[in-house]
Amino acid sequence: MILIRGNEDIHDATVNLAIEEYCVRTLDTIDNDYLLFYINNPSIIIGKHQNTIEEVNIGYVQEKNIAVVRRISGGGAVYHDRGNLNYSFITKHTNDSINNFRKFTQPVTNALRGMGIEAELSGRNDITIDGKKISGNAQFTNTKSMFSHGTLLFDSHLGDVAGALNVKAEKIESKGIKSVRSRVTNIKPYLKEEITITEFRQKIIDSIFHGKVNEYFLNEEDWVKINELTKNKYRTWEWNWGRSPEFNVQKVKRFSFGQVDARIFVKEGKIENIKFFGDFFGYGDTSEIEESLKGVRYDRQSLSDALTGKDMNIYFGDINAEEFVNFLYY
Repeated sequence: MILIRGNEDIHDATVNLAIEEYCVRTLDTIDNDYLLFYINNPSIIIGKHQNTIEEVNIGYVQEKNIAVVRRISGGGAVYHDRGNLNYSFITKHTNDSINNFRKFTQPVTNALRGMGIEAELSGRNDITIDGKKISGNAQFTNTKSMFSHGTLLFDSHLGDVAGALNVKAEKIESKGIKSVRSRVTNIKPYLKEEITITEFRQKIIDSIFHGKVNEYFLNEEDWVKINELTKNKYRTWEWNWGRSPEFNVQKVKRFSFGQVDARIFVKEGKIENIKFFGDFFGYGDTSEIEESLKGVRYDRQSLSDALTGKDMNIYFGDINAEEFVNFLYY
């Protein structure tokens, strides 16, 4: 086992996920196994097959400045912050490793037990304490190499965990994989001594490597490729939002001028079709607004740009474009 080093002071989720993908696709896993750790700033990490809009409480993440980044592994959405330690075992692909989460979580649970914590694998891919989830795990493989990675809630802001992943849309139908919400807890209160997350990481390293750590430091050539992957993939709207599966959203709200019922069909992150219904008293033809929104990215800024200069009073009643965008998107 080789410990990957060089990202200890990097907390940008787009960079750390790029490092993980670069390593699983590039490093020699035929002769070596690797272990990568990373700690991210507040961010929601979306599963590969998920609908980002469905998983994210958009108003909350914008208010809290929480990043939203899609990963290449499956599973549900998770919340990361500086109190969450992420680990990734990068190995060669073998049939007995795929979906064998115990193989990769066992070294972690052993390390936790060495700290006096009665942690155990629960269900298929969670680690729990007293029945509460402290770790979710997922895998990726390209049939040559693979990784099995997971979270460790050490001292996360659990209020943000719930708030950031709380979807407010009145009704949404999607072909994406929905996250299963679980009771969660932090590890820190269960420890017998007061330690930092950095010290916690070191204790896990000591347990897994038994004091003999072989290290691989990311070099200049690695960083060139990692930075390219960060820029061209993990920081793009197309990957993080546009890759969401097609889905339908129904937004309904009663305003002073009547009820508006918006039916929105989104494909590849853009509005393919939208229709308005309701008992409002606008005298303009709402099909003009519908046409203005077709082909527009389903995000706040794009909706605002598309409605710039439109007098919404004509079509609906006493409402401005900003209020209308809030209705459509939050």
